[in-house]
Amino acid sequence: MTQVALPDLNAASPADFVAALANVVEYSPWIAEQVAARRPFAGIHELFDAIKVAIQGAAPDVQLALIRAHPDLADKTQRAVGLTAESNAEQNSAGLDRLSEAEYAAFERVNNAYRAKFGFPYIVCVRRHTKDSILRDFETRLSNLAKTETRRAIEEICRIAALRLDQLVAADDKLKVHGRLSTHVLDNHSGKPASGIAVDLVELASLGESRVITRAVTNHDGRTDDPLIGGRPLPIGRYELRFRVGKYYGERNVPTSDPPFLDEIPLRFAISEPEGHYHVPLLVTPWSYATYRGS
Repeated sequence: MTQVALPDLNAASPADFVAALANVVEYSPWIAEQVAARRPFAGIHELFDAIKVAIQGAAPDVQLALIRAHPDLADKTQRAVGLTAESNAEQNSAGLDRLSEAEYAAFERVNNAYRAKFGFPYIVCVRRHTKDSILRDFETRLSNLAKTETRRAIEEICRIAALRLDQLVAADDKLKVHGRLSTHVLDNHSGKPASGIAVDLVELASLGESRVITRAVTNHDGRTDDPLIGGRPLPIGRYELRFRVGKYYGERNVPTSDPPFLDEIPLRFAISEPEGHYHVPLLVTPWSYATYRGS
């Protein structure tokens, strides 16, 4: 996605401003029209605050129309007709374009139950979730009152808008919409960082198949060159880090059993703070290992 500089947005004609920000909120260019009149903006925080004021200050019937402009999640019919590019990319980021039949059935069930109760689609900022956490959130929110869900839908629309704005607008200040997941392997046998260890990050799934998110190899400092997840929210869910330490010690001629006592080490953990920093290190010898949540 090509970014537009905030000073250029401030100087643009009203029509060009609206065209640039029309899809920051799904099918609702009226929001960009209101925001255009409040220029200039000193930073992206001011711009986002103006968008939130327009959304949260709208009349109840206008807010309801805004909520209803959003698509159902993982809906085959709506995908066939076509989603906005933004919605399509967001749903794909959580794997909603490659669900098993059991997962499609689960989403259809909760979508129908939610619409039947509230009269509008379930809205969640998909990029902050995994498939499992979306389904859990669906079930939790089904017990809410309609007034609560209307408020929650507006909150989620604002979260979606913040992420779209972050992708679209280049500014000196930044919105706090990203998290970071990192690891660090320390070889307690040699007393040094462990370089050359292959690491897989797997998203665990209750329904359907778990999937590998990232593959990396530790560098001379025992870290990966890039975060395991970075530049985006950390999707709420359960994960497993797999470290192939048997090969590492074998290549260094460290005496071990055959097969090695520790070959591939799985570390399971959960993420609940999409904008947080999770550091999951491994302290390892050929016969033992430990971990903790670092910073």
